[in-house]
Amino acid sequence: MARRRSARGSANPAHFSIDQVVELAVRHNLAELEVEAAGTRIRIVREHAPGASGPRAESAPATATPLQQPAPESVESTAHLLTVEAPMVGTFYRAPKPDAPPFVTEGDVVKEGQVICIVEAMKLMNEIESKVAGRIAKVVVENGQPVEFGQPLFLVEPLR
Repeated sequence: MARRRSARGSANPAHFSIDQVVELAVRHNLAELEVEAAGTRIRIVREHAPGASGPRAESAPATATPLQQPAPESVESTAHLLTVEAPMVGTFYRAPKPDAPPFVTEGDVVKEGQVICIVEAMKLMNEIESKVAGRIAKVVVENGQPVEFGQPLFLVEPLR
């Protein structure tokens, strides 16, 4: 954890109250803040910091959340499908090269361990393998789109 000294010079962190530390975390939209001085440590962890995903969260319309939730009939029809999730943050690619055909398309049958896509992270191309044998029911992410850890990439119907 990075340590910072007070820029004010005369301000002593030992004299900060809990309210002041909380107010600092809220004002600067920090998910976590820890202050330690004179043997006293104050640690603030905010689980749901508003706007923590950046300025886009503030400009998103309030109706965006209901639109992202699947319809009840959609949930029932995909209940038997397994989700292949992104194992890291990066950029999703369906093919090894821009002009190459995709690793898999909807309807393809895949084997366990077969490469199904690439997630680029920090200029490294990470091949993502299928964890199960089955049929690709849906490609959830568009080619070239950024993905988050745990974000669904594919829905796979397991072979029986």
